[in-house]
Amino acid sequence: MRPAIREALVCQLAPRLLSWFGREQRDLPWRRTRDPYRVWVSEVMLQQTQVGTVIPYYRRFLRAFPTARALAAAPLDEVLRLWAGLGYYSRARNLHRAAQVIVAEHGGRFPRALEAIRALPGVGEYTAGAIASIAFGERVPCVDGNVLRVLARVHCVTGDVRTGRTRRRLEALAWEAVPAERPGDYNQALMELGSLVCRPTDPACGECCLSDLCEARRRGRQRGVRTPRKREGTRRVRAVAGIAWRRGCVLIARRPLEGVWGGLWEFPNCRPVEGETDFETLTRLFAEGFGLIVEVGERLVSLTHGIMHERIELAAYGCKVVDGRTKASAHVAVKWVRPEELAEYALPAPHRKLVLQQLTPSARTPARR
Repeated sequence: MRPAIREALVCQLAPRLLSWFGREQRDLPWRRTRDPYRVWVSEVMLQQTQVGTVIPYYRRFLRAFPTARALAAAPLDEVLRLWAGLGYYSRARNLHRAAQVIVAEHGGRFPRALEAIRALPGVGEYTAGAIASIAFGERVPCVDGNVLRVLARVHCVTGDVRTGRTRRRLEALAWEAVPAERPGDYNQALMELGSLVCRPTDPACGECCLSDLCEARRRGRQRGVRTPRKREGTRRVRAVAGIAWRRGCVLIARRPLEGVWGGLWEFPNCRPVEGETDFETLTRLFAEGFGLIVEVGERLVSLTHGIMHERIELAAYGCKVVDGRTKASAHVAVKWVRPEELAEYALPAPHRKLVLQQLTPSARTPARR
């Protein structure tokens, strides 16, 4: 595309997008504010998570932690409890750490400078650009997969748009196109168009406000320009969990802060080694990991859930403690809690399902073997 044509195209993007956004934007709670703290929370929650899933979490989170100071002062357990079920828990831990940095280094006020925003734990280029443009009106882009795809189609840029020279070219175009006026609305409009209209596999070109400007459409190549995703095969694995009872309480353990489900509480669980039965696995787990001798009961339920590129079948068994003194080996803490108290703890989704389905009196009695 010749420079003069490209310049003319870039000049037309903002008016078209802002006009369309004014008519068609979704009414979302984070679009009713320019508070940088609230914009930040919404952007972090929206990472790899659908809008409909985020809305109730966003509202509950802000009721509990309306400011960065409130979030910084909260126990991490409470932050994780309100995040439970949203997934990618490192986001919650980074929000908590970043709020503490905002209080310690910025007097509780969200930093305005782009570099200071980038320096917060868990904040990358995209999130920093979103906060700076939406909350502070700074003329910076926020480049996500939707934005890359729209710009690649408009300019008919081919190649892997997520990496290498192609991405750098699209990022340069993104910087060039951000208007001085209403940059935050422009960035949101570009992302909204990519989400609702300029979709990855079936772009609705007839509904697009940029259709007559789109070089890929003019060449009939709009379906050939998309954001490729690296697909990895899903591995199926098994795990077993034990719901251990003692004096009307069940045992839960807290995972280390780093890694999958970091900082969350869970029922004792592990994957069987080759040749082990589930009964042998749980007997070993409680003895080595928790210092307890248990009688393993019947299987209560099997749940299937996904973590990263694994599909895990989790079989849960009721267990009765007959001897031993509770300890934590691989976990950072263990607790005996009454079933009605479990709502106060952040448990990952499959373990919360076990609470809802299986914490009944029948789960306390081991099977005869």
